[in-house]
Amino acid sequence: MQIKILGPFEVRDGTTAEVPGARLRGLLVALALRPGQVVPKASLIDWIWGEQPPADAANALQRLVSRLRKALPGAVVEGLTDGYRLAIDADAVDAVRFERLVAQARDHGPGRLREALELWRGPAMQDVGLQDSDAFDAAATRLESLRLTAMEDRFEAELDLGGGADLVPELTDLVAAHPVRERLVAALMRALAAAGRNTEALQAFQRIRETLADELGADPSPELSALHVALLRGEVGRREESRKTNLRAEFTSYIGKEADVAAVRDLVSRHRLTTLTGPGGSGKTRLATETARTLVSGLHHGAWLVELAAVGSGDDVAQATLSGLGLRDALLGEASAADPVDRLVSAIRDRETLLVLDNCEHVIESAAALAHRLLGECRGLRILATSREPLGITGEALWPVEPLARAEAVQLLRDRATTRNQELADDRTLARICTALDGMPLAIELAAVRLRTMSAEQLADRLDDRFRLLTGGSRTALPRHRTLRAMVDWSWELLSDGERLVLSRLSVFAGGASLEAAERVCAGELVDEYEVLDLLAALSDKSLLVAFGEGAPRYRMLGTIKEYSAARLAEAGETELARQAHLAYFTELAETAEPRLRRGEQLEWLTVLKAEHDNLVSAMRGALAAGDAHAAMRLAAACGWYWWLVGRKAEGMELIAAAIGIPGEVPDGTRAIVYALTSMFATSGPGDMPEAAQWIHKAYEFGKHGRHLHAALRLVVPLEMMLRDTDALLPAWESLLDDEDPWVRALSRLHIGKLRMMLGQDCESWFDESLVEFQVLGERFGISFAQTELAGCLAMRGEFGEASEHFDQAIAVVAELDALDDIVQLRMRQARLHWLAGDKDACAAAVAEAERLAEGVTWPGTLASLALVRAELARWNGNAQDAFDQFGHAMSLLGDEAQQPHLRAAAHDLHAWFATDLEEAREHRAAACDAAAETGRAPEIAQAVVGVADLALRRAQYEHAARLLAASAQVLGRKDLSNPDVPRIEQEARNHLGDAAFDRAAWEGAAGVWTDLVTEPLTRA
Repeated sequence: MQIKILGPFEVRDGTTAEVPGARLRGLLVALALRPGQVVPKASLIDWIWGEQPPADAANALQRLVSRLRKALPGAVVEGLTDGYRLAIDADAVDAVRFERLVAQARDHGPGRLREALELWRGPAMQDVGLQDSDAFDAAATRLESLRLTAMEDRFEAELDLGGGADLVPELTDLVAAHPVRERLVAALMRALAAAGRNTEALQAFQRIRETLADELGADPSPELSALHVALLRGEVGRREESRKTNLRAEFTSYIGKEADVAAVRDLVSRHRLTTLTGPGGSGKTRLATETARTLVSGLHHGAWLVELAAVGSGDDVAQATLSGLGLRDALLGEASAADPVDRLVSAIRDRETLLVLDNCEHVIESAAALAHRLLGECRGLRILATSREPLGITGEALWPVEPLARAEAVQLLRDRATTRNQELADDRTLARICTALDGMPLAIELAAVRLRTMSAEQLADRLDDRFRLLTGGSRTALPRHRTLRAMVDWSWELLSDGERLVLSRLSVFAGGASLEAAERVCAGELVDEYEVLDLLAALSDKSLLVAFGEGAPRYRMLGTIKEYSAARLAEAGETELARQAHLAYFTELAETAEPRLRRGEQLEWLTVLKAEHDNLVSAMRGALAAGDAHAAMRLAAACGWYWWLVGRKAEGMELIAAAIGIPGEVPDGTRAIVYALTSMFATSGPGDMPEAAQWIHKAYEFGKHGRHLHAALRLVVPLEMMLRDTDALLPAWESLLDDEDPWVRALSRLHIGKLRMMLGQDCESWFDESLVEFQVLGERFGISFAQTELAGCLAMRGEFGEASEHFDQAIAVVAELDALDDIVQLRMRQARLHWLAGDKDACAAAVAEAERLAEGVTWPGTLASLALVRAELARWNGNAQDAFDQFGHAMSLLGDEAQQPHLRAAAHDLHAWFATDLEEAREHRAAACDAAAETGRAPEIAQAVVGVADLALRRAQYEHAARLLAASAQVLGRKDLSNPDVPRIEQEARNHLGDAAFDRAAWEGAAGVWTDLVTEPLTRA
């Protein structure tokens, strides 16, 4: 929302909003002038009604606030005990923004004042129409006074910067309107003198002297009288030597670097040489001139811009500096025949001045030598240089000019495009453009030019060809600033052959390069490995690379430089060579890391792989694009466990599937590993993919003749045994309890515990031992897995608090892996425990955290698990619609997998709980039992039997309900208190049967077979 009161009253919230009534508008203005602050009720009443408030003023004010809220639904008007507050950004109110800009003008010069004054569109608070309010009238008068003062400040600043003739018309009109404002008259006199119209300047003084005498009986101030005397002496005028700067007025506003101006100004005040470094187009020149503009008034001899862009490498930088300073031979006196550097030293030796040496990179040696000489001999001199690399002088302060942040980049693009009458409403599209252009001001300015002839969406979609697209800059700009390619060409031409080779080969990296990787990939015929470090440092100094990261630095390039360098690499015919070197290095790195991800070194190597994640994916996609089956499968085998461990399941599965799909020769052992990893991905989440068994078979067949060095292949053996003989579940895993790999032993013990739980046998000791083994190894995935299974055991016993603590411990170790998928699922399981413990607030908090984290998750299995638990919680809370919505969402995420028996059982179970018709409920319970039996798994069967017990309860078959509860516990090997339906059904059945009859029926159920016991309750009534 935007509120404009500096001129005709206007409120915009997407469109112009109507605020009917003077009092309603007056209330909004009163709140808007103090955005985000509480305005006391007494102040508001005085503002609106003045000296004639209504009898029930407080209630009248409250009614007025209510009307305002209805008139502006987008406005947030907060009612507090002592007043009201408008929750709005301060800059959304033009008057408040005006005052902020004026306050900042001292450090930013006339540009900020011009920006502030441009907010005015007419008299303050025009059209508000509030009558008989002294407070309202005083506020309007104050704003008008601030406007006039700001105008006076602006005129004085522009005159100090050498302005003059162009200000005369505006000042003439203002003096006519305010004939006794001495600062306006003084500015007019100085402007007339600067235009060579001294006589008119003296006449202006005469007029104000007479007006002051006639109207106020006063004389002109000493300051105005002193200016009059200076005019008479000829000390004010157009003499070149009286100028304090050659900085030109800018035609556009300066956006996004206000903090940088203040920081650079501080550096200049503390250091005699400050250099702004950065790549071409980053805005070094504009930052330097904007900073210099703020310093002019404080320097006795001003600030001077020396433009070196046109100076050839063999030309004299000193001569260019003389020209920039405007030091003609007549002003240099006897020194005019001397060496240019001597002449320059002679001219400025005793001056307090600032030199802005702009564009030093192509004459870096000459510029450095000149700066060193001048600073040594001219004590009052300070130098602010711009260059793509430092001057390299002792005592030099450096300020790297960074690209614009996203918000400021969008603001710049909108500002420049708006000047071309473009309507740009979608900040997301503009952000896409600015991100693609690395937030570089020049590139954004060139993009704004393109918006004359194409939409923002079209421009964003075509920036993959940015060098052809971004042309046609300002005709008055330097040639290298008129197109994006010319800007980068300029930097490229200044590089050595070795620097060009390294820069071009670095373009194959994604997400930056470590020194070791760069040495392997960038070395070649022209460059040895040991030389790469120095070349990286040189390219960083030249602002073509950015060194980043803690500890050992990494090197990256901006997108524009990367695209340009890739084109140069292709021109040299070396793209494939560099890609192969990149692929080889990162395949070796992943293979080195892979076994260490299952040991105590896990976090250390995960940090390495996470830093190289983009490179690993890029290497894989490069191998896929080249149709290199062996390379793609080898890298997939090395990266699969990493992708799984850090929760990159969707991305990992996509790349693994693509690698499998490439025809070509691949060693059997490599194929076996990749197939084993595929089965692991396929069986994650609530939907066990039907083809998982096929991958297990394939992995077993391809790996059975080799030595199983990889843990995944050792785990395939028991899986294959289970598929072949369902009666050999436990022996299949027990065969690995003496495996040479302690990680395989620990995981086997854990799987045995899970199988024993599914078979209704004791399992907790197996989980305990597995947890200890994983803790000894320091392997966090295994630790979290074991903790989770232990939590499940405790929950079944009703020990919800202790179970929740195990989840906290599991989440803590998984958080170290940054595995969002796992954290989401663990938090949702913990939410169930909080609900069961009766802590609904903790339950809601856990769900909220899981949903927040899930925003960064793409794996359908995780998102489906989240939806299924939400459906379960909704069912427990009796919210049928939410339960069905969440369950339906989970099924849509799982696609074809939703037809698997355990999910069909869950679907029928859910429908049965909410079925009001007993026959419909019976049909769903029967279908759930059939599907659960098809799974062969105790948890699904037990849940289905509990559902039938509920049906028996609804049909008043209380003994059947008791038998079925006992049968369910028998299937699981214990009573499951983590199912809230179990104690509820038991309590209702006991109430009707009595304890003795219930216990007798339960004994019968425990001795029976569940398939027999469900028959009668499921018989049609």
